[in-house]
Amino acid sequence: MTLTVLFAAGPENFAEYEAPLRAALQAEGLDARLATEAPADDVDYIVYAPSTALRDFAPFTRCKAVLSLWAGVERIVDNPTLTQPLARMVDPGLTAGMVEYVCGHVLRYHLGMDAHIGARPGAWTPVAPPLAAERGVVILGLGELGRACGAALVALGFRVSGWAARPRQIPGLACHHGPEGLAAALGDAEILVTLLPRTPETDCIVNAHTLAQLPRGARIINPGRGSLIDDAALLAALDQGQIGHATLDVFRTEPLPRNHPYWDHPGITITPHIAASTRAPSAARVIARNIARSEAGESLLYQVDRARGY
Repeated sequence: MTLTVLFAAGPENFAEYEAPLRAALQAEGLDARLATEAPADDVDYIVYAPSTALRDFAPFTRCKAVLSLWAGVERIVDNPTLTQPLARMVDPGLTAGMVEYVCGHVLRYHLGMDAHIGARPGAWTPVAPPLAAERGVVILGLGELGRACGAALVALGFRVSGWAARPRQIPGLACHHGPEGLAAALGDAEILVTLLPRTPETDCIVNAHTLAQLPRGARIINPGRGSLIDDAALLAALDQGQIGHATLDVFRTEPLPRNHPYWDHPGITITPHIAASTRAPSAARVIARNIARSEAGESLLYQVDRARGY
């Protein structure tokens, strides 16, 4: 029987994904029809991006799974019409991009590169940075992306710790968990990287109280979720010198409004949500593999736990 795979992720994405998806489905030995429109009761799988108009999943009574193109699922996970299994995207290309972004900005802060790049003619202050082993880097969030970034930073020699809501054991990382472990993690964070999912529990986890627990002058890198940071608290901590600088890639409203105070603050570097992007060739293989697993009666890779929200 030919499967119908509905691509509900926008025409601009379809132009990029059509050829890789067809090739990946064929490579998995699947007899599948890829379509941007189809009767709801004919659809077996939905490839989805929340930026599209599809909000009502109730008519898709035959659909076996919704496969998100996004790593974050906060814009779909609470949809009451979504009764089908939901899988988030864990793309090797996206992971590699995140690792490169995080390592690049950690090294930028560690080496004090901004001071040299912006130095005036004649400035000559030959102060060498410490070695990586002497620098404490803490990652909030030890999921797929947090673990990958942690491993890369460990390989560079940094003293890396991590924090998650529940206990984790990861080689090379000192892992903290729960409310009691958060303060211990923050106390060692000369550079803090935030890679937590967006949930009610993580909303504004970087706030006045937690910012005060960081070493004075700490740097922050947030390529995770804009909701993790209390904007007013971060601006105040920067003005007070508690935080030395922040690199922010994600925001509560995107694009970041032109009148937002982040734009004019000298202690903030803004990047336009570029830390990690899904790459069509590798993401297509993840989607096709999940469809093949479902057709074989196996569990989905990266299936979302609705209670946790990720």
